[in-house]
Amino acid sequence: MRNLSVSVVLVLLSFKLIAQDPAKILTSIFDEALTDRTAYKNLEYLCKNTKGRIAGSPEAEKAIEFTKQALINAGADTVWLQKVPIPVWKRGSEKCRMISSKNGKHDLSITALGLSVGTSEKGVTSKVIEVHDFDELKALGKNRIEGKIVFYNRPSDNKLINSFAGYAGAVNQRTAGASEASKLGAIAVIVRSATQSLDDFPHTGVTHYETDVNPIPAVAVSTIGAEMLSSWLKADSLLSVSLVSTCKNFPDSFSYNVIGEIRGSLKPNEYITVGGHIDAWDIAEGAHDDGGGCVQAIEMIRIFKKLGIKPKRTVRAVMFMNEEMSGTGGKAYATEAKRKGEIHYAALESDRGVTSPRGFGFDADGQKLEKLQALASWFVPYNIRDFDKGGGGSDISPLKAMGAMQIGFMPDTQRYFSYHHSANDTFEKVNIRELQMGSAAIASLIYLIDLQDL
Repeated sequence: MRNLSVSVVLVLLSFKLIAQDPAKILTSIFDEALTDRTAYKNLEYLCKNTKGRIAGSPEAEKAIEFTKQALINAGADTVWLQKVPIPVWKRGSEKCRMISSKNGKHDLSITALGLSVGTSEKGVTSKVIEVHDFDELKALGKNRIEGKIVFYNRPSDNKLINSFAGYAGAVNQRTAGASEASKLGAIAVIVRSATQSLDDFPHTGVTHYETDVNPIPAVAVSTIGAEMLSSWLKADSLLSVSLVSTCKNFPDSFSYNVIGEIRGSLKPNEYITVGGHIDAWDIAEGAHDDGGGCVQAIEMIRIFKKLGIKPKRTVRAVMFMNEEMSGTGGKAYATEAKRKGEIHYAALESDRGVTSPRGFGFDADGQKLEKLQALASWFVPYNIRDFDKGGGGSDISPLKAMGAMQIGFMPDTQRYFSYHHSANDTFEKVNIRELQMGSAAIASLIYLIDLQDL
């Protein structure tokens, strides 16, 4: 009898909330987010105490425990860990020295690419061949490439206003460059960092080997280093490079996604997922990529609980593990959801940094997209105006097959690739106001979407 009474109360409270003016609810969400420092403090802890939390590292395990407790502190009804298979890769010593009969010697700033094989402690030394794309590489042929170090030097296209489009146009030399060069007998690759910035921070990221090629060492060089290497090569075509990168792959292991939820009051068996990835590259604090996205998901839970917002559907905050190397966190989450027969209504990912919010992207068409775009009117007072087709994210993408509407949080991304995958991605690069505005925008959108039946 008591359980029935509790259910009746929850239903009445939910209807009472729905009857309230959504504009006032959004005001209360923004007021709470903009006057509370919990998310900022959570991000500071992640950056300064779990720096380099790549999957399989002690730092990643510490981050799991911290975010689990942060969800409990936020008031989540239930918090648990979900097992995730992961690769284990560790960086070693790194050095890249140019050797020229005309200019002498000079060391370049490099970083090994994730999942790359390493060199011996002695390293490799060879002449360098500069190319800008795979067609140019293939045109040179095996006679020119065999035994050489291939230097991929295609920059991001800075004419593109969409910084992600610029990144996309350059990143395949990082992900596939080692395999393509290996097919022609290269002994290693050096890849220009995938960033629009000109600085001395090398940007790492994963590289992949095709199953039928010999894996060769792969490193990224800073953009300043790439410019210098290219310049030296023009002056001395016989220039050689001595490269040491003793990174190593180890047997696969497992780690965890961290999940916290608020149980739905009317439709508890329908789920809305909001998440970011908890892992970060071993050279970074991972503030923008993607500690900020994680603390924004936790902040949504905290705000809902603090303000007494009782969603109709079950709302989850998920800290996905291992987005950076092989995406097994998102896959494990979707696999478990399918096994349990869960109904996933919508999923939002925040993994584009935590600068000023501009809006959201929706993987929808027709009337559904029109309904979602109509929500923009609620955000006009907060100067959040871009409600466009698009959206999603790598961790939530496996949920699409289960019918989950895909949503991407869209902040201003002009600075993002200055930080992405580099030691430049630190807590100090995050503005508290921008982080708080993003948290409020995400919580507000989830509140509004939960009210609807799209």
